[in-house]
Order: sequence, then C-alpha cells, then structure tokens
Amino acid sequence: MTHAHEHAGPGPRTQGRPHDHPPHHDHAASAALLDLDAEVLGAWLPGAADLVAAHAPDASVVVDLGAGTGTGTLALARRLPAATVVAVDRSPAMLERLRAAAAAAGVGERVRTVAADLDAAWPATGTVDAVWAASSLHHLADPDRVLRDAHAALRPGGVALVVELDEQVRLLTDDLAPGLASRLAQAASTWNVHPDWGPHLERAGFEVLDVHHVTTEAVDSRYGRAWLTLLRTGLAERLAPADVATLDRLLAEHPATLDSLPVRAERTLWLARRPAAPSPHSPVHSPTHSPTTHDGGAR
Repeated sequence: MTHAHEHAGPGPRTQGRPHDHPPHHDHAASAALLDLDAEVLGAWLPGAADLVAAHAPDASVVVDLGAGTGTGTLALARRLPAATVVAVDRSPAMLERLRAAAAAAGVGERVRTVAADLDAAWPATGTVDAVWAASSLHHLADPDRVLRDAHAALRPGGVALVVELDEQVRLLTDDLAPGLASRLAQAASTWNVHPDWGPHLERAGFEVLDVHHVTTEAVDSRYGRAWLTLLRTGLAERLAPADVATLDRLLAEHPATLDSLPVRAERTLWLARRPAAPSPHSPVHSPTHSPTTHDGGAR
C-alpha cells in the first residue's frame, strides 16, 4: 500500500559541493523508472496538484518545466479540467511518451508539448497562470534566471510550485543487509543536490506562501529491483566491495526477495506566488524567449 503524509524531517540538502546525477545510459529504462516512481511513490502528486488548484482555481494555462514522461502534467490536467498544460522538456522522446500517456488518459487535447532548452531561454508560453517544476530546477545551469523568467511569465497572482527530493529514494534493506540503506544513501548523496529554493524564489520576486514536507512509502519489488539496478550501475566505484557483492546477490535472487522491502521518498514542496501588485523591491524582468524551438530542457 502506498501512503503519503506530512513529516517533520530535515529540509532540503544544501551542500556546497558540485553535484552529479544518476546514470541514465538507457533512455527507455530511465523513462520507465520515472513512470514507475509516479505509480509506486506518487501519492504526493494529487495533493501537490490540489495546492496549485487551490491558489489558481480558474487557471487556463499551466507550464510543467522539465516534464519528463508527464506525471506532473497529467496530475495537473486531471485536477484543472479547464486548463491547457504546456509540458516543456529537452527530450523529444520523453515528450512523445508524454503525448501518448496524455492521450491514453483522455487529456491529450489539453496538453501541449514544447521541446526547449531552458538553459538557453524561456519558451514562448505567453502569460500563464501557474508554473510547476518537479525535480527539474537543480538540473539547470542558471535556475535563478529561469525563476525570474517564470515570474515574468506568470500573471499577477499566479503561482509556482517547486518540488525536490530531500535525498535519494531509500530501499530499506536493513533486514537483509544491516546499514546498507544508509551507505547507499551516503554514496548517492551528490546526486541531484539542491538548495533551499525559498530564498531563490524570493529573489526572483515571488512571495513564498508555504513549504510542505511529504513522505511516500510503498512496497513494490519492481521498483526495488529497478532502483537497486540503478544504484549498482552508478555507485559501484563509491561502495565497499562487500556492498557491491550484496547488491549483486539481491539482484540475482528471485524478485520475491524484494517483495517485503519498503521504498521511501521524502520531498519538499515550495508554493510561491507572484504578488498581485508589484512591491517596491520586486525585480523588473522580462523573460528571454528563444527565437527558435530547441531540443533541450530539464528533468
């Protein structure tokens, strides 16, 4: 069973060292893991979409930055039935998969995809009512510029929701290998490191309305196997040989070995608003639009 709840755990990671990213050598496997994450650990998605809808109930245009396979796009389209959701990503293959998922969900006519390089310029979205950025800002070379562009694109009173993992997903393996979960988390601690986005949002001109900490936990051997495979691929050089051997043993055994192992993800959600009237301290900024459509973006 999957569940989500508020928790009083630590906030986002703020390490000053450079970060790296999980390996994605196989595009299809990467896309499949994104979809599986939404299926198994996505109980936070409806509540996050509710936050957007509560502050932009009449939204007509919503932008999903770094949309990936579209899990956020679909949550927004379902929750805001009068809105068009503009899904922005750098990967045409991801966007093709997203369009197919939107059509299958019956919301294809309200989803527009844009292949764009957010590091180059803000896409030509026009004025929008809400911006959603889930696990995408930390990929950008200049996220502050993108936040300023998002602020400029939003109508006064429009909202932005930023979501990040507090740490990498944990497969709670201690019953099988004491301490392994903590050692894996430490080895992956430079993946997707992000700051507290609150001050960044404020510098871009936003008013931060709320910060939520949400934990989702589930038991699913498919996810456990996919996540252990990713860790085995990406962390072999950072782990002790005994831990690599343990991962190999777990992956070699029948999937039933993982049936009772919970996986857990902790996320922080920042909800912010462009003030309805500009304050004396709000920056004046116009988004930098790209003259052409690029194959770029973030996820």
